[in-house]
Amino acid sequence: MKLRWIGSVLLSAAAYYVYLPLPSGVSEPWKLMLLDAMFRSCMHVGDVAHALGVCHRVSLINQVVSWVEVIGPRSCPAVDVSDILLGGVPTRVFRPIGGQKLKRGVVYFHGGGWALASGRMRSYDLLSRKMAEDLDAVIMSVDYRLAPEVVFPAQYEDALAASRAFLSAGVRERYGLDPQRLCVSGDSAGGNLAAAVAQELALDSSLEVRFKAQALVYPTLQALDFHTASYQQNHDVPILYRAVMARFWLQYLGADPALEPLLLANNHSSLDQAGLAAAHRSKLDWTALLPAGRRKHYRPVVRATGSPGVVDAVPALTDARAAPLLAERGVLARTPRRAYVMTCEFDVLRDDGLMYARRLRDAGVEVTGDHYEDGFHGCMVFAYPPVSSAVGRRSMDNYIRWLDQNL
Repeated sequence: MKLRWIGSVLLSAAAYYVYLPLPSGVSEPWKLMLLDAMFRSCMHVGDVAHALGVCHRVSLINQVVSWVEVIGPRSCPAVDVSDILLGGVPTRVFRPIGGQKLKRGVVYFHGGGWALASGRMRSYDLLSRKMAEDLDAVIMSVDYRLAPEVVFPAQYEDALAASRAFLSAGVRERYGLDPQRLCVSGDSAGGNLAAAVAQELALDSSLEVRFKAQALVYPTLQALDFHTASYQQNHDVPILYRAVMARFWLQYLGADPALEPLLLANNHSSLDQAGLAAAHRSKLDWTALLPAGRRKHYRPVVRATGSPGVVDAVPALTDARAAPLLAERGVLARTPRRAYVMTCEFDVLRDDGLMYARRLRDAGVEVTGDHYEDGFHGCMVFAYPPVSSAVGRRSMDNYIRWLDQNL
């Protein structure tokens, strides 16, 4: 009887920890609750370790991820897998065996808030392997350096160096890449890097070969407005909470973590910020860039007075290399002619992607917007067991189908 009572208490406590009220339209809510409980547990353990001075909270989480998720380069009858340095950056290459002599190619940047994860994780390994096999394409999954060991622009510079090498004659010849069918892609923070790289290389007149397409999966593209309609709607929807995204941004930009409350209140983008011009604001004016159906009943949060000097103290907030949504229209017009932008309804970053898609279209780029009404942030990389997300599988299949049809 006593053991049953203890068991009941423990089970109730576990259910209380796992249960989280979710929007009615989200795909497979219990799977998302369990996934979120796992992430929150890791974050809490990391916070404790950080507070005790054992190690940085992110370092501990990455160690756990490496132990559980990172796997070696395992080839199979259909795909040869190897680890190389691409422009000096560790990269896992997935090369299909047989098929066409000249292959399509995708350079891919993983997500994780510029601080977590790896292209060698099981989830990304499976994604790249499927892309290589289904597309008969060479996939290069880049392991750029991570925060807190390095901060902006190190991650961007790694992504740029790897992309330049990917486009080089030497790499193209070694891997049999078709110079007319190359793409840059990434998810979340990796989508940020992919967009920034696409912009930078669009301006490089010395390149002999350019990307045909860019494919961005629920990208994070700006850190000036944490009260877009999607931030307001999804601020407490897992797995990416508004406060966590603000923390990731501050860590990436090498800024003082004490600024987090200012970012969450939009005090850093108040009207009295001397370093923030009207031109910056117009590029992320979601009241103009989003359709009414996405704006819903939400209203902008623009402070007349805030915390002056934040933008001057963290200049990368307005640097398009860090925040690609702030790029000039002329730059966007020179990016790859075809673009794919995936967004999810239950994701704080939804509006970043929707606004970028709109600005690309306005600049003359052919854009395919792929929106998931039941999707949540990160869903595509949870397509495989143990999560086996239905919307994850659906989004992955559609992403690969777009690449097949447009690359």
